[in-house]
Amino acid sequence: MSLALRFALRDLRGGLTGLRLLVICLFLGVASLAGIGSLTASINAALSEQGQTILGGDLAFDLNQRIATPDEWAAMEKQGRVSQVTRLRAMIARPDGADAVLSELKSVDAAWPLYGSFTLARGGDRPGFGEVAIADALADRLGVKAGEQVRIGDKLFRISGIIAQEPDRVGSGFTFGPTAIVAAESLDATGLLQPGSIYETQYRVRTPANVDPTAAIAAVSAATPGAGWETRDRTNGSPSTRRFIDRMGQFLSLVGLTALVVAGIGVGNGVASYLDGKRPGIATLKALGASSRTIFLTYLLQIIIVSAVGIALGLIVGGLLPWLVTLFAGDMLPVPPSLGVYPSALAISAAYGLLTALLFALVPLVRARHVAAAALFRGGLGESGKSGSGVWFAVIFIAALIAALAISTAREPGLAAIFLAAALALLVVLSLFGVLIQRVAARLPRPRHPLARLALANLHRPGAQTGRLIVALGLGLSLFTTLAVVETNLSGQMASSIPAKSPSFFALDIPSEGVDQFRTIIARQSPGADVVTVPSLRGPVVAVRNQRVADMKEIPEDAWILRGDRGLTYLEMLPTGNTVVDGKWWPRNYSGEPLVSVDIRAAKALNLKVGDMLTVSVLGVEVPARIANFREIDWDTMGLNFGMIFSPNALKDAPHSYLATIALPGGAGAAQEKAINRDIIRAFPSASLIRVKEVITSLGNLLGQLSAAVRVAASIAIAAGIAVLVGAIAAARRTRTYDAVLLKLLGATRRQVLAVQAMEYALLALLVSGIAFAVSAGAGWYLATKTLGLQWTPDWAVVLGTLAAGALLTLALGLLGSLPALAARPARALREL
Repeated sequence: MSLALRFALRDLRGGLTGLRLLVICLFLGVASLAGIGSLTASINAALSEQGQTILGGDLAFDLNQRIATPDEWAAMEKQGRVSQVTRLRAMIARPDGADAVLSELKSVDAAWPLYGSFTLARGGDRPGFGEVAIADALADRLGVKAGEQVRIGDKLFRISGIIAQEPDRVGSGFTFGPTAIVAAESLDATGLLQPGSIYETQYRVRTPANVDPTAAIAAVSAATPGAGWETRDRTNGSPSTRRFIDRMGQFLSLVGLTALVVAGIGVGNGVASYLDGKRPGIATLKALGASSRTIFLTYLLQIIIVSAVGIALGLIVGGLLPWLVTLFAGDMLPVPPSLGVYPSALAISAAYGLLTALLFALVPLVRARHVAAAALFRGGLGESGKSGSGVWFAVIFIAALIAALAISTAREPGLAAIFLAAALALLVVLSLFGVLIQRVAARLPRPRHPLARLALANLHRPGAQTGRLIVALGLGLSLFTTLAVVETNLSGQMASSIPAKSPSFFALDIPSEGVDQFRTIIARQSPGADVVTVPSLRGPVVAVRNQRVADMKEIPEDAWILRGDRGLTYLEMLPTGNTVVDGKWWPRNYSGEPLVSVDIRAAKALNLKVGDMLTVSVLGVEVPARIANFREIDWDTMGLNFGMIFSPNALKDAPHSYLATIALPGGAGAAQEKAINRDIIRAFPSASLIRVKEVITSLGNLLGQLSAAVRVAASIAIAAGIAVLVGAIAAARRTRTYDAVLLKLLGATRRQVLAVQAMEYALLALLVSGIAFAVSAGAGWYLATKTLGLQWTPDWAVVLGTLAAGALLTLALGLLGSLPALAARPARALREL
């Protein structure tokens, strides 16, 4: 080992010529993994560190459409200081009622905020009675500033200032409009809280430092068994944000791991090319008595040392990624990352890099070890060297370590296992495809044209690099095209999911007694408008069959009906866009036991069956209902779809409001929309109107951020694919030079030699493109629908264009790699070969 280390270090004094590709490939793969891991860890650390500020307290108790009873308040107060916040959607307008804007209205008591600080842009105090602090976006849309007035419900409010910092904003999740904050005593004056109005009361508790939040929540829940509230603690202040970050991190990590696997092929090609260039040195050492073990250890240590350089550079760049993202794109993140070094993410990335380098370098190293000195002097290192069975056991062992590492560190081990199985299957398929091409090419009739005959012979002649090129091209093009499929799916998600006739407005909180008046207003302003109204309530599912939701250790991913409060309704007829797939819809004028219809996806996630019991809490009253049927919902109708629909006799006696969709006829302009907005708000101050265009814009911005992340991952994958292709070309450079020299000696021109190689690479690119397209379609579908939860809407024109561009890039790189061979002088090349 000591002698091998001395040889390795002396040989490296001449520089990294021949091993630069190894450094580049490992750098790209490790940097992507370390960067993704560090960024995900930094955001999750920020969510944990700022959990109290994001949540607004140590404990959270949320209720819908009611406030806590004195007993419930007392139970919370036993754990610490309590703050009450009420949230609801409200239309905020100029004093004359014009230009009303949907906003997220938040009333706060004197104790708020329990953590963090609330500040206004130009200083000033928090809003008092009759005052409101508004977000900058709301001020811009209304064209108002501090000191002026706005109308909220039945009351005029003076703007006390523009919000600069709202400590618990992230914990609020997705909102339909900018925020406005009023004092708790001002909310009643607005007249917005009517029977059946949709609002949420949030209670936050600041506990002493030594109190266990889990035990505290358990104590409050035990003291208030019928409260039916949703609980959280500071360790998970924003669960939806954390789920999004973890899921996106999982997807990008798989992309990074794919890039590293692709780079591993480049490592193997680079090592093979490097050892091919070291033939004289290896031959000399063997002729002087060096053992095969010494040769193997010498170049193994070189590979490890050089790999360490590439891995270290990748770790440095990846570790700096949170700083770079914060500097250039910090506004796009849900919370500012907790900047620092995350050893776990870096250690996992380094382990991936080292294991990948060993996995793909081991076979070329062992083949060099088993080659005799005489064979080395005659040339043809790769032809006579054999790897033996032992090396394949080592390769399988290292591959198993990589698989164990990927599965054990993944958020979704099943997804990681599927990815690894797919990557292995793709490698096997590409390898077999390479063998098939060589055999078919050897049996095809020879073309008459000499250049075409030479191109075909290059595919199957002894020492042909067809297998390596097929694997390198196949992996690169497959990854490149798969990411194109995912990105076009993201880009086309909104356009494809909007029906040809979609509602212009959603109307919320229409009083039950005002439904007829609401229809009259719409008919007066837009006679041809289509108006659909349904009852609206909110409440959480508190029990499934005989199990309380609060006692469930883990909620399945697709069981979204169990997460927080859900929109509820009751209907006599099956709504449009819904199809009963199991069970039967209840008859008209049904008066038996309460029944409920459930979304089929949620039912499958919870393994529900027709006849099972489901219990919801409405205004603090638990309502059990038997499942009558399961529905498949076409969410793309953009209508009023509900995951749970009850029979009318279950909920019609509970106080509630109505929801409505308003579809204006073609040709309706902005003036008509403004008139409807104005008249509805004047007639129903508690109602809210949501423009569908604004919702689409908000969701489009979110999908745009996802698309940007995919584009970044794609750039890394493209770079890795280019490095792999360059490595494959470099590995064949010696053979290409030999061919070019002989052809030129026989009278061939440079143009003819280049044409032969162009035909060879074009044929390979065409054949591999077919496999890459099939792989990208399957992998893209799985990533888009299963990992990101999107619908399947790729743009095939863009995908095919991307595939064609990748194939052309392959051809261009192949030709560029051939130029050094064309420039070789015959006399010098023949002396060196």
